[in-house]
Amino acid sequence: MIAIVDYGVGNLFSLVSSLKLIGVDAVATGDKAVIESADKIILPGVGAFEDAAKKLNESGLKDLLIKLAKEGKPILGICLGMQLLFERSFEYGVHDGLGLIKGEIRPIKDVITPSLKIPHIGWNSLSFRTPKSQIFKYLKEGDYVYFVHSYYGANCSDSVTATCDYGGTLTAAVENGNVYGCQFHPEKSGEVGLKILRAFSEIG
Repeated sequence: MIAIVDYGVGNLFSLVSSLKLIGVDAVATGDKAVIESADKIILPGVGAFEDAAKKLNESGLKDLLIKLAKEGKPILGICLGMQLLFERSFEYGVHDGLGLIKGEIRPIKDVITPSLKIPHIGWNSLSFRTPKSQIFKYLKEGDYVYFVHSYYGANCSDSVTATCDYGGTLTAAVENGNVYGCQFHPEKSGEVGLKILRAFSEIG
C-alpha cells in the first residue's frame, strides 16, 4: 500500500485516482500510524514552500518522513513535495526543508531565457542521466510530462536523474537512495506519468 501524505497542500484526488487506475492500493492520509505502516510514501504539494514546510513540521510529519527515509522506505516527492526534500528553499526568504536531497530550491528566472513565461507551465520532454533511474524504467528519452513551477532544484548535480530544457536546463527529477523526486506531475502526465507511478510502486 502507498500512503499519500495529506498535510493540506496536495492534489490528492488525482494521485489516488491515478494509482487505482494502474491497480495500486493507495490512501491519502495524515495519520502517522498509517503512513508508517505503508510500503511506500508519496509526498505531494502545491503552493508556497514556507507554508508547506510549516504544516509538515507542526503536524510532526517532518520528523516521521525523515525517520522513515533513513530506515529505507521508498519516498517520492512530487512538485512542491520534491522541493521539500531539499535542504532549503530561497522562495520568499530562506526556509529549511527535509534535508533528504543535497541542494537548494532557487527561482527559475535566474537560469532561463528572460522572455519566457514564469511559471513554467505545460508539457516538456525529459532527458535522462545514465544509468537511468528505476522510476523511469518504462520511459524513453524525450517522453513528455506536465510541469507547473517557478522554482527548481539547484546545486544538486549528484542527485539529478532527469532534466528538461526551458530556455535553460532545469532539474526535472532527483534521487538519493530510496528517496525520489519529480518536479513535474506524474498524475497529470497521461500514460507516461502512469508508467512512472507504476515503476515506483514496483520498487522492492
